[in-house]
Amino acid sequence: MKIKICVLFGGRSVEHEVSIITALQAINNIDKDKYEVVPIYIDKEGKWYTGNMLLDIEIYKDLDLLKRYAKEVVLYRKDDKFVLQNKKGLFKTIITDVDLAFPIMHGTNGEDGSLQGYLETIGIPYCESDVYACVLGQDKIFQKQVLRDNEVNVVKYKWFFDKEYLNNSEKIITDLKELKYPLIIKPSRLGSSVGINIAHDEIELRKYIDDAILYDNKILVEEVVNNLRELNISVLGNSERQELSVIEEVGSKNELLTYEDKYIGGKGGKVKGIVNTKRLIPADVSKTIEKEVKDQALKAFRALNFNGVVRIDFLVNEKTQDVYVNEVNTIPGSLSFYLWEHTNKDYRKLLNDIINLGVLNYKEKKRKITTFKTNILEGFDGLKGIKK
Repeated sequence: MKIKICVLFGGRSVEHEVSIITALQAINNIDKDKYEVVPIYIDKEGKWYTGNMLLDIEIYKDLDLLKRYAKEVVLYRKDDKFVLQNKKGLFKTIITDVDLAFPIMHGTNGEDGSLQGYLETIGIPYCESDVYACVLGQDKIFQKQVLRDNEVNVVKYKWFFDKEYLNNSEKIITDLKELKYPLIIKPSRLGSSVGINIAHDEIELRKYIDDAILYDNKILVEEVVNNLRELNISVLGNSERQELSVIEEVGSKNELLTYEDKYIGGKGGKVKGIVNTKRLIPADVSKTIEKEVKDQALKAFRALNFNGVVRIDFLVNEKTQDVYVNEVNTIPGSLSFYLWEHTNKDYRKLLNDIINLGVLNYKEKKRKITTFKTNILEGFDGLKGIKK
């Protein structure tokens, strides 16, 4: 009997369309002899839909048409099964049951632990990292704090809340003078380079802080690495065992990789959905840099307690040979399949490994105590039973 997997994608995120691309790539490559796929598209308002038409990327060009023919559903637990129920209609019939959830979502409300929290609440097994790891993976500030505490190299940075800046911008600007220009300004919890800019002076710094505040209430400002090379590597595994992909080097015609570089127009890289970047796979790096990247990647993976596949982005000062972890992508674009192809692990095998890790993680959690059979409220006599 095939395992029935619901693949969740889309979502209330600025990376909505990127998630659709990644999910449909994965669905097209999943082993249909082992798994039956149930697509679940989450629209930009947070409504859930299912239906075979969701497997055709052309349908997403006309969302009104999609919503007219797809079925709006809710996923919940009924007895010992996890079911998709039609939200509309007189009888609100159950459409199908599912065995496992596979979130393939990028950014807020999907990759940041929000969706994983719901899946944990209803108790369904799911792939990729859990709530805690997803929070750390999405929030660049939390992430850097944990990495730094675990002796993983990160660049010098500062951070602040939007209200702090709006209430006293001069104090924040003064604090940021401890950093050296140029500076990168980032919303803490977005991805795909949305809201990220480089400031070369205070005028640009103020301008780009105002821009970043439009996207998030936590703002990260960090120094630019000079003589820069950008390297990425993917890690697959759990707390017990990890595998490493090859290293890639990425570049752009711009000063930093923009959203447009990655997903819109251009004649760049050959990775589907990533179109305007130069990518060298495997990267041409020294043995010293290769070892440092791999060592730091494994330390970061363990420190952030990931499960499944992630991509870790590095910044390297070619002159000094200093290596820094830039950020970690908990559910990376295209699930980084193109990095694993160079290790003789094709996309189908990668997906199979991710699913097996999800099942294993679920079994491990089931072994842990989460509730007690005893009820301390038995015989409880109201507030009289509370001693102060």
